[in-house]
Amino acid sequence: MRSKHEITIDVGRGTIGGTLTTPQGASGLVIFAHGSGSSRHSTRNQAVAAALNTVGLGTLLIDLLTPEEEAVDLRTREYRFDIPLLASRLTAALDWSRPQPALNDLAVGYFGASTGAAAALILAAQRPDDVRAVVSRGGRPDLAGGALPRVVAPTLLIVGGADVPVIGMNEDAMRQMRCEVELEIVPAATHLFEEPGTLHQVSARAASWFTLHLNPMMDTHPVSQPRADGASLANPEEQGG
Repeated sequence: MRSKHEITIDVGRGTIGGTLTTPQGASGLVIFAHGSGSSRHSTRNQAVAAALNTVGLGTLLIDLLTPEEEAVDLRTREYRFDIPLLASRLTAALDWSRPQPALNDLAVGYFGASTGAAAALILAAQRPDDVRAVVSRGGRPDLAGGALPRVVAPTLLIVGGADVPVIGMNEDAMRQMRCEVELEIVPAATHLFEEPGTLHQVSARAASWFTLHLNPMMDTHPVSQPRADGASLANPEEQGG
């Protein structure tokens, strides 16, 4: 049994929408960060969220832009690669969840796709006591820049085997990270994991990662030592899904 609600979150200069699904007795909450040009209605993220619900995890899929910003971004693309702005929306979602009676005791993780993964890692670096795990699907962790060495949350990077440039970007990001971090390459998958069975592999691996690291019995996670350097920001055009 699970409950599903549409919510709104105040972000100061407007509101963003969200879809909250909470299984009975949820063991954790995973907040989703979509990629560039997408929204909380991403069919790929919805499929992963459904798999997480099946294993008892609550999910919150949110839009990262207000309707007004979305209208501007469709013309100018000026917001979709504003990673600090996107991270601030993830912060707003986290802060919204904390006073909610059904959510306030749940450990929180983030699932980020493409640019959303960079935003999730920035937030994880900023709020190490609040973010317990991160999973990236076809992510651009390199866009998190100098935040990477400060991430404490265990991080799983999932990349398609045919997404060659993004594999290299994830490998470079891994070398800068000091937390528990793993790279999983899904054979033959492209950036959006549209090939049969590939998204199922993403869902299964994400479910295992979050089930382990959002376990309520695990009340601590390893502390890493920050490093001063970091990756430079890049700004390529891509669809995040």
